[in-house]
Amino acid sequence: MRALRLLTWNVHRCLGIDGRISPARIADVIASAAPDIVALQEVDVMRKRTGHIDQAEEIARRLGMDSHFHNNLRVMEEQYGDAILTTLPSQLMHSGRLPALPGLSQIEPRGALWARIDCDGVPLHVINTHLSLVARERRSQTDCLLGPEWMGRADCEGSVALVGDFNLVPRSRVYHRLTKVLKDVQ
Repeated sequence: MRALRLLTWNVHRCLGIDGRISPARIADVIASAAPDIVALQEVDVMRKRTGHIDQAEEIARRLGMDSHFHNNLRVMEEQYGDAILTTLPSQLMHSGRLPALPGLSQIEPRGALWARIDCDGVPLHVINTHLSLVARERRSQTDCLLGPEWMGRADCEGSVALVGDFNLVPRSRVYHRLTKVLKDVQ
C-alpha cells in the first residue's frame, strides 16, 4: 500500500474563531494539507444555524472528493454528525449510534461511520467517531467500537484507522485500552 495522508478535524460546524461559518475556508485549509482521506466531526447538514448547507458535500465538492456522512442528530431535515471524504474508491460499510448511558443521551448523541477505502487494491478500513465528554460513556463507546459490530466484524480485517475526536488524553484508561489494539500514529 502506498503512503497515504489522512487528516481528521473537528470542524465545529465550520465556525471559525472569528465567528464566521465558512465551509469554503475549511476546504482551503484541508486542501493545503493535500490529504487522500479526511475525517470530519461536528458537520452540519441542512441546518438553519449554518444556512441550510450540506457542509459535508460542500467541502467534498471543493476538494474533488466523495463523501460519506452519518448523522448523530436529526431533527426533521436538519442533521449533525461525522463525515469521511476521499479521492479514492470507497464504500460505506457501517454507520450507527454508539451507546449512551441512561440520562446522558440528551447531552449529545454519539455515533461512528466506517468506510472501506481501496488503496491501490489494498483495503483500508477508516472508522470516524466523536466520543463522549463523559468518561464512563466514552469507555462504553470504545468497547462498542472494538466489539463485534465494528472492528470485531469479520469484514473489518487488515489495516484499520480509528480516527476522530476522542475527547481523551494519553493517560486515560480509554487511550490505554485503544493502544492495546491499535498503534497511535499521531
